[in-house]
Amino acid sequence: MKVINNTFDTLLEKHRLKKTAPRYRVLEILTTRDVATSQPYLEELLGAEVDRVTLYRILKTFEEKGIIHKIIDVNGTANYAVCHSTCTEKKHHDEHVHFNCTSCNGIYCFNENHIAKIRLPKGFKTSSVSLIITGICAKCSTEAANS
Repeated sequence: MKVINNTFDTLLEKHRLKKTAPRYRVLEILTTRDVATSQPYLEELLGAEVDRVTLYRILKTFEEKGIIHKIIDVNGTANYAVCHSTCTEKKHHDEHVHFNCTSCNGIYCFNENHIAKIRLPKGFKTSSVSLIITGICAKCSTEAANS
């Protein structure tokens, strides 16, 4: 856990954020999961450790600082995943494909599959780009085949 805390210390220092137990806990959860995590699930995992308002503020701050990015799933729920290390407060570099499993609702970041740059007409400015593929993830496909 010491290595993780050192990594989190560096990350929070880089973004000029206070080192608090709730921030560490949210980072711990988000960095140890292989899927994006919804706010309701984070609330469930955190229990009484972190209240809803504090969690909302942490997620908002982390997103603004370029620490995490938000993905809206097929149900309209916001999910969060850790950003690439090159993301900053000024520019997120999360223009990669997301996969939303319609069986388990997991959202996977496919960081190696970048979304091609799209030329917009003059006067249009991009604030974010999102591509979500829906289908069945490998785990659910395997479970379905074995049943």
